[in-house]
Amino acid sequence: MRVYLLVMLVAAVVTFLTTPFARWVALRTGAITAVRARDVHSVPTPRLGGLAMLLGLVVGIVFASQMPFLRGVFVRDVAGELVADPRTWGIVGAAAVVCLLGMADDIWDLDWMTKLAGQVLAAGLMATQGVVLFTLPVGGTLIWSSRLQLVATILVVVVAMNAVNFVDGLDGLAAGLVAIGGTAFFVYTYVLTRQAGGDDYASLATLVMACLVGICVGFLPHNFHPARIFMGDSGSMVLGLVMSAAAIVVTGSISPRDLSGAQQLPAVIPILLPLAVILLPLLDMGMAVVRRVLAGRSPFHPDRMHLHHRMLAIGHSHRRAVLILYVWTAVFAFGAVALVAWSWRAVAVGLLVAVVIALLLTLGPLRTRGRFLDDQEPVSSSATGTRGLASPPAPTSPPSSRSTTSSAPTVPSKEA
Repeated sequence: MRVYLLVMLVAAVVTFLTTPFARWVALRTGAITAVRARDVHSVPTPRLGGLAMLLGLVVGIVFASQMPFLRGVFVRDVAGELVADPRTWGIVGAAAVVCLLGMADDIWDLDWMTKLAGQVLAAGLMATQGVVLFTLPVGGTLIWSSRLQLVATILVVVVAMNAVNFVDGLDGLAAGLVAIGGTAFFVYTYVLTRQAGGDDYASLATLVMACLVGICVGFLPHNFHPARIFMGDSGSMVLGLVMSAAAIVVTGSISPRDLSGAQQLPAVIPILLPLAVILLPLLDMGMAVVRRVLAGRSPFHPDRMHLHHRMLAIGHSHRRAVLILYVWTAVFAFGAVALVAWSWRAVAVGLLVAVVIALLLTLGPLRTRGRFLDDQEPVSSSATGTRGLASPPAPTSPPSSRSTTSSAPTVPSKEA
């Protein structure tokens, strides 16, 4: 565990220290999110935070490759010979592809077909390196067709990337949700690996999640309200891809036949936790499509009714809305992790109590009374580090989405 925590710390420190560089690149290249009537932020803000995240991921993986404890992640025994395992570097390579794709979109505003093609390319690249969904998380059912394995892998990766991007509508929201859910996933994979037996606790999924949590934690100080930089498509796609990669690896790393009866539930449904992590963005995306279709509009038509917008509309401040959404993610993510250690009945009772508390925080008097975690007064462009950027006039309509949803749900939306 200490080795994983050290890797997490390295990834966090590198991301934190390189984020100002990413902001500098954004300012020089014009990757700046302007203010529109439906946006929440009040000053033009640089994006390209994903560049710092990618650097943190790469340095974390390279550092881990030098740790004897994690040697089993980078090499494997094939017919008595140790050969390099390409999966780790396949994940890093695919993350680099989507990061570059996101940077190009943040700078030049690519069309949705180009972005979707790039996402499919990155997922396919990862699959060619062995990160393939060949087992369904229901009873260990195998996907026998290699073509279906490839299609399933690409589908899972693309959906995860865009689900994370879709929820990235408030300062610090996406990074915080992924950090919380990633922590739960990290604990899950580590405990499940220990329960599987053996002396080697090196796990690719655990390593990847350690790096993922690290880059989110390192980025959050720069991104929490009021944000000095947004992660942009380059960051949200990296987060979604890395998380989906870990989920895919978990589905094939532990066989349900090797575990006892008490451990069967978490073993046969390892996809439960990744779904819990991105439950909010998936729910938001699904509700948006249904809402727009029922209204007779295109499912890609932008509106102001995302979950985070509703939080603002019922009276929560920007910060409170983000923190309450953090609470909901923790409830579902750690509720799934609890299945590893406790019976489903005990978990159900605990989950019910946690949901009631989350509901009280969401709909209770906190949203209308007192000034707990109220936002700061509107800050000038110089205060947020955006010198040289003209502040636009205040929007004429209530604050709403920072995310442009005019493109397909399978296409990253602009972080605004």
